[in-house]
Amino acid sequence: MTIKQILGQLGGVFPMDEAVVDANCCTVLPHGSTFVSVEHFGTSAWTITGKVTALDADKSEEYYFVKIAYGETGRIMLGGEYESSKIIYSTMPDFIPKPMGFGRYRARGPETYFYLSEFVDMDVTTPPDPAEFTSRLAQLHKLSTSPTSKFGFAVQTCDGDRAHVVDWQESWAVFYRNLFLGVCELDLKRNGPWPEFELAVEQVAWKVIPRLLEPLQANGRKLKPCIIHGDLWEGNMGINMETGDSLLFDAGSYFAHNEMELGHWRCEFSSVFRSEAYTRHYIRNYPAAEPAEEFDDRVRLYSLKGAINYSAGHPGSDLRKTAYNNMCFLCEKYAPIDGIDKYDPLIDPSLTGACIVPHLADGLI
Repeated sequence: MTIKQILGQLGGVFPMDEAVVDANCCTVLPHGSTFVSVEHFGTSAWTITGKVTALDADKSEEYYFVKIAYGETGRIMLGGEYESSKIIYSTMPDFIPKPMGFGRYRARGPETYFYLSEFVDMDVTTPPDPAEFTSRLAQLHKLSTSPTSKFGFAVQTCDGDRAHVVDWQESWAVFYRNLFLGVCELDLKRNGPWPEFELAVEQVAWKVIPRLLEPLQANGRKLKPCIIHGDLWEGNMGINMETGDSLLFDAGSYFAHNEMELGHWRCEFSSVFRSEAYTRHYIRNYPAAEPAEEFDDRVRLYSLKGAINYSAGHPGSDLRKTAYNNMCFLCEKYAPIDGIDKYDPLIDPSLTGACIVPHLADGLI
């Protein structure tokens, strides 16, 4: 079943469970809090989201945000978000709502998982100030420390309902190739074969990625693994209505080259962050890695993950064609090969400014 179908069956009732609110056993709410009510809040393609009202020990109202999802995909998705949010919160506690807990519902029925966090009243429609937002984002990247000194993550995380390949790697080129091939494999399963696309994928994986990414860790250069949000576009951030500070949410993190965060900003689903002001301000705070002259090509390479992942989650999307065209560009420049099309600047959204309105697809359970 899809999330849309489940919401239709619920008839407006939010599916709450004692695993979240039982004050006597394994409660996720803070000690002394008493559950009052829950209501639907916000929208999501892959989860059901709500606002929880509780009374604290002094009988004052407190609010929490709860998200639920189903099956093994739900476990990976929400467990990954919980672990991602904990690391971001421990690094910059004013940059993401405080994560409160993750677990499985006790009630019989579909296998159901939940994620609970602090509720923050935020403006999700006003674009953030480029200088303020990118300064905070760069600070997160700079302050974070990989527990293994490698690239990867301790648990699987997701971008939408698609799980990342995040096995620990010392080589960033190897890590990104594994991540890239993972989303390509899923895209082919959901969208079907495309010989030219598949040929370009192999050339990018085994020729372009080594050419562009291995120099980052060559000739004595060090590349710091940074925690990244993992799905950063304007739909996953807001402005705290109380403080005015920018905030992240809906994280699917891993430790990566910091520039990986910017790949989503080239994709058609990102309109606000497509403005050059955000990238320009970001590199003022976190300068491009050496070789700096290849920064734009690296970000184009990183954008492939976001575009192909979106294509896998929204079969028939034009982002598959965008990704293919970008692969053609990279292959022409760094590893020419017969059998694929020539790069066409007339369909490159980074030049045309073409955008899409991200839509809520039916999430498979």
